[in-house]
Amino acid sequence: MTQKKPGKGGRNLTQGPVGGSIRSLMIPMLVGMVALLSYNIADTYFVGQLGTMELAAISFTFPVSFIVGTVTMGLGIGTASVCSRLFGAKKFADVERVAIHAMLLGITTGLVVVTIGLSTIDPLFTLLGADDTTLPVIRRYMKIYYWGGIFLVVPMISNSVLRASGNAKTPAMIMTFSAVFNVILDPILIFGLFGFPRLEVEGAAIATVVSNIGTLVASILAVTYKEHLITFRHLWLSKVIDSWRRILHVGLPSTASSLIAPITTAFITYQVAQFGQEAVAGFGVASRVEGLVLMAIMALSAAVTPFVGQNFGGQQYDRVKQGVRWCYRFSLVYGLIVAAILALISSYIAGVFTDDPIAIATAQLHLKIVPISYLGLGMAMTANSSFNAIGKPMPAMFVSLTRTILVYAPLAFLLAKQFGLVGVFAAACTANLVAGGLGRIWFRLAYAQTVAEDKAVLKT
Repeated sequence: MTQKKPGKGGRNLTQGPVGGSIRSLMIPMLVGMVALLSYNIADTYFVGQLGTMELAAISFTFPVSFIVGTVTMGLGIGTASVCSRLFGAKKFADVERVAIHAMLLGITTGLVVVTIGLSTIDPLFTLLGADDTTLPVIRRYMKIYYWGGIFLVVPMISNSVLRASGNAKTPAMIMTFSAVFNVILDPILIFGLFGFPRLEVEGAAIATVVSNIGTLVASILAVTYKEHLITFRHLWLSKVIDSWRRILHVGLPSTASSLIAPITTAFITYQVAQFGQEAVAGFGVASRVEGLVLMAIMALSAAVTPFVGQNFGGQQYDRVKQGVRWCYRFSLVYGLIVAAILALISSYIAGVFTDDPIAIATAQLHLKIVPISYLGLGMAMTANSSFNAIGKPMPAMFVSLTRTILVYAPLAFLLAKQFGLVGVFAAACTANLVAGGLGRIWFRLAYAQTVAEDKAVLKT
């Protein structure tokens, strides 16, 4: 059987300049991330115009949305890992098989999310602290929002297939148009503009679900008809189970390590709260600024998976090392530049968000200490994405857990008693640097061993 080449939007990442190949993935991914961030901000803004109670109710849903997003992202990472290696090995028929099976996994996961979500709204959000005033609003929102789970998971997987082929532009365009559409729909459905009924929080939920449906349709059309990466010839149960096993081999550890992060953040917030609510406000400001400046590092780590996966699958072992070193250098330069800039303008940034002197001082302290370690965090994220790309997710999970559970949380607890907030932020800085060093050394050793094993298999 003649195997198809990647779709016309794909890119062979096993050839050409290393830096150019990574940038071709990284920049569109960054654009997509900015689009999603803009939509989230707009969604919060429009709901906030309804009143404080509605804004508080929607805020209660953020942890649940994070968990759903984390599970979705884990499946996407697993899919990208498997498909990128198959692309690199030019096993395009296998890409078709894994892609359709991954989308079936996405549909199954979405149905599970809907079922569990709808049956646990009241007990879950009561546990999170919702009361009799906010719970009815949450219920109205989540009864619609949960149905969007199906339409959220499948596009994440299909977009991961596109990125694995080297095509990051199409997913970025889909994400951007979806975000813009959501921002347009929000005020129309929330406030009842242009003859539409005023739906308030239900309008926000419907806008999200409708935008997700649009993303679903666009992504399926792209992978099926534009890129020709999907066929329905491989729906045998044994093949489906094999594909799911390979995807979840990477996806489950990735999901597990991501779910640890909010638990650690909650613990750190508790530590900061010992110094007053104003300190928590300042920590929140600094965390939001941190989220913005780290988007470039996040886009870089997302670009690593298809690049390393394709080259590893294509047995371009030296090119993998060159690409990973390029990412390390980028993390170093970008981290140092960002740290210097934030140190200089930290007081001005904090003053934009609050006029409380304690909050400003806390944010300033964070932005002068923690960014020193962004270079280490970038290296850790590069190493973790590289581990996932070559099908070895457990070291990546251990590096993540080392950073959050073994170093950050206990060190913050100890240093807070001795040095106050300086100790908490020094713990964050130390954790990032430790994770970066551990990830870099571990990947170098593990990769050398993996390459030697692969070469030995090829000789037999």
